Amino acid sequence: MLRVNGRTSEGFVFFIIAGLFFLAYLPVAATMAVAPIYAVTVLHSGSGFAGLAVGVAFLATLLSRSSAGRFADTRGGKYCLALGFKLYVGACLLCCATALHWSRLVDETALVAGRGLMGVAESLALIGVISWGISYLGPTRSGKVMALVGMGMYGAFAVGSPLGVALLHLIGFPGLMLACAAVLFAAAMGSRFLPETAQLAVTRESFWRIIGQIWPYGLVVGLQGVGFAAVASFMALDFLGRGWLHAGFGLTSFGISFVLVRILAGHLPDRIGGLKLAALSLMVEAAGQYTLWAAPAPLVAFAGAFLTGAGCSMVFPSMGTEVVRIVPPQRRSTALSGFAAFQDCAYGTTGPVAGWLIGGAHYEDVFLGGALLATLGVVVALMIMWAGAVAAKKNNASIP
Repeated sequence: MLRVNGRTSEGFVFFIIAGLFFLAYLPVAATMAVAPIYAVTVLHSGSGFAGLAVGVAFLATLLSRSSAGRFADTRGGKYCLALGFKLYVGACLLCCATALHWSRLVDETALVAGRGLMGVAESLALIGVISWGISYLGPTRSGKVMALVGMGMYGAFAVGSPLGVALLHLIGFPGLMLACAAVLFAAAMGSRFLPETAQLAVTRESFWRIIGQIWPYGLVVGLQGVGFAAVASFMALDFLGRGWLHAGFGLTSFGISFVLVRILAGHLPDRIGGLKLAALSLMVEAAGQYTLWAAPAPLVAFAGAFLTGAGCSMVFPSMGTEVVRIVPPQRRSTALSGFAAFQDCAYGTTGPVAGWLIGGAHYEDVFLGGALLATLGVVVALMIMWAGAVAAKKNNASIP
């Protein structure tokens, strides 16, 4: 490793953080795209089971957030990350059991269990790499660390989906899972060489008490998450309903702007403060969602998706920086895991709730809902800023 004054250089650590989570999220992204195809075409399952094979990973991630945070606080981010990689390998091998074809029930159980274990592994890997990065670089780099993790995630999403489909046709689903297991095993071995960081937590604190401290910040990131979920779930259906072509470029437009803003503005939460940047970002997201809602032509819709991606990009790291600021170091990982759960809820509930409300028609109305909720997020962020300013003024006035 490149070292400066006895420590690994900051730029190289940033590369490690983004690269590790890219590898951690790659199997999730790859199987997200191919699991429903495999379930329907090979296992001969119904569309309902295909949806379960995708959604169970998100549910498992949500349910394991609190445990992942406690692992990172009590055992350290490096241990949490390594455990996540090991569970990933186990999940991939479990999915390989579908190749035995003992019975459809056994095959379906193995697929669902493997995907669920991937969700737990993703939760551990996310909190582990964030915790390790912040502990090693210091809380003043927390926004940059979270921005880099997001880049790794969406980079894996962009690469993993087409790669997974290509490998499915070349070597089959079990072959794809073995390839993922091999890559993740190598990553797990490589993570052993990360420098150790301090383990600060000595007593457990109620997860819900910590949520009570950080819920306003989590609410903001949850309101932001609706925009991404709306684009991912309904943009293609909106294009189909309007008779427009090239719907796939919607997520491409979103992803390009998302990653571009992370690269250009990843340092801003640590420099100007998370709340200001989050409020501005949510304004951009709302503008993008309003544009999608009112778009008269595909190019305008792509512009709306681009703006939505630009707006969504920095909200999570911005508000995460504020969470790091208000919680003690020994509770940092648990707080961040609860904070991330708000975004998980937004991603997991937007599709079914919006689909039920619109009833299969006027898909563009989903974007109006996303715009209104992003606007509400701006209001909440400004209220938090106002409350903080009032509290600071009272504290200054109480000092003799």
